[in-house]
Amino acid sequence: MPSNDVASSSSAAGARRSATPVPVTVARGDGVGPEIMDATLRILEAAGARIAVEEIEIGEKVYLRGVSAGIEPSAWDSLRRTRVFLKAPITTPQGKGYKSLNVTARKSLGLFANVRPCETYSPFIPTAFPGMDVVIIRENEEDTYGGIEHRQTPEVTQCLKLITRPGSERLIRYAFEYARRHGRKKVSCFTKDNIMKMTDGMFHRIFREVAAEHPEIEAEHKIIDIGSALLAQDPRRFDVVVLPNLYGDILSDIAAQLAGSVGMAGSANIGEHCAMFEAIHGSAPDIAGKGIANPSGLLHAAILMLDHIGQPETATMIENAWLKTIEDGVVTGDVCAPERRANAVGTRAFTDAVIERLGMTPETLPARVVEEEANESPLPPPAVRLARPTKELVGVDVFLDWDEADRDPSVLGKRLEQHASGDITLRMITNRGVKVYPEGLPETFCTDHWRCRFVGAGGGPIDHARVIALLTRLHEAGFDFIKTEHLYTFDGEIGYSLGQGE
Repeated sequence: MPSNDVASSSSAAGARRSATPVPVTVARGDGVGPEIMDATLRILEAAGARIAVEEIEIGEKVYLRGVSAGIEPSAWDSLRRTRVFLKAPITTPQGKGYKSLNVTARKSLGLFANVRPCETYSPFIPTAFPGMDVVIIRENEEDTYGGIEHRQTPEVTQCLKLITRPGSERLIRYAFEYARRHGRKKVSCFTKDNIMKMTDGMFHRIFREVAAEHPEIEAEHKIIDIGSALLAQDPRRFDVVVLPNLYGDILSDIAAQLAGSVGMAGSANIGEHCAMFEAIHGSAPDIAGKGIANPSGLLHAAILMLDHIGQPETATMIENAWLKTIEDGVVTGDVCAPERRANAVGTRAFTDAVIERLGMTPETLPARVVEEEANESPLPPPAVRLARPTKELVGVDVFLDWDEADRDPSVLGKRLEQHASGDITLRMITNRGVKVYPEGLPETFCTDHWRCRFVGAGGGPIDHARVIALLTRLHEAGFDFIKTEHLYTFDGEIGYSLGQGE
């Protein structure tokens, strides 16, 4: 079984095999969090993990004290000092104004790569896919998870999807470097660039560029829908899968469940300066305090953490003890075969069983072995920033809240044309992305949200003054413009999606 070493900051490498305890920030979380964290720390202590725990409080209690981020400023001080975070699941209260602490921590600490190994343990944990061993590497900071949303009209809300070249390149380079370090043979990329040609299209293009630098590793691209279907049909056809944030969030949970249970999977969130390790499941308040929670997900996160801080021998000992435990039929109820449900054990008994088996190795499942340090390498450097291209303004999309004349696009179009000028003209109007003027179809359903594209006459450049003048005329005519998006070319290449017939 290959090591799940996802680490590599220079500080972690320097601490490797050091007898000095490594400071680690620990949060016990909400729901079952305190129970499974207690179990995990007991196993780490019994195995001789060289860590110095600094505890912080995060989650529901902090939210309810009025801290919308779910974490106090003093807790950030601990995280900046230790740069290693072992976090149990938390509960985010339902309601307005509360932010996801997971998203906040990942973005604030620059944790750009989410790494989720999904491996089966057949025949001891039920699964339809014996031999599955997939690693999902998900971009962690961008995409729709920027949380930038607006209600723009009574009927329409928007969510911005932000994909950057530096963020995508850094993540994709990490995925190929991970594959190389661990002897993986293939990296697959899933996007929806047949529809989102600019955002997902850029992610796919960067994937092809980086793949060309690694000819020894097979590279493939799948549209997210067929890729997801193939993963669900048989995940064993995949090795390492790299995805933008939203797709990766969904697919990593699916892959973990296909492997046996979301409750067994841990994840690493890796940045250049800090790392966070967590179970991928939620706080499960419905079973909190019952002593039946499975600590395996958080324990696997802790194993990833031990690799990261330079203690692979301890990580190997714990993982082999865990494998021997499930081989011996000691499992919690969530992963127990139905016919053996009566023999399932609780959290404490499972933890005791793992501790009793420290120093043992599995007999049927492949035992983990410590990888040679020669196979390790540092994180890829930050993505190179390209020279800035020549940027030219050629038009503007003006978004309107308009609910007049039975929402007849031809009425809107003719009114807007009256307010164009000799150097800026109305090119088209769309509603929910569908062209409705000129030459729209009467069957198209229209909301109160309209995108009106104005471009320079003859396709030439315009300037901001002309855009401001256009908006002034529209305002004076009584139009409610709610948003504008400038249309640019970059070194002559258009930087916006084209509409029908453009």
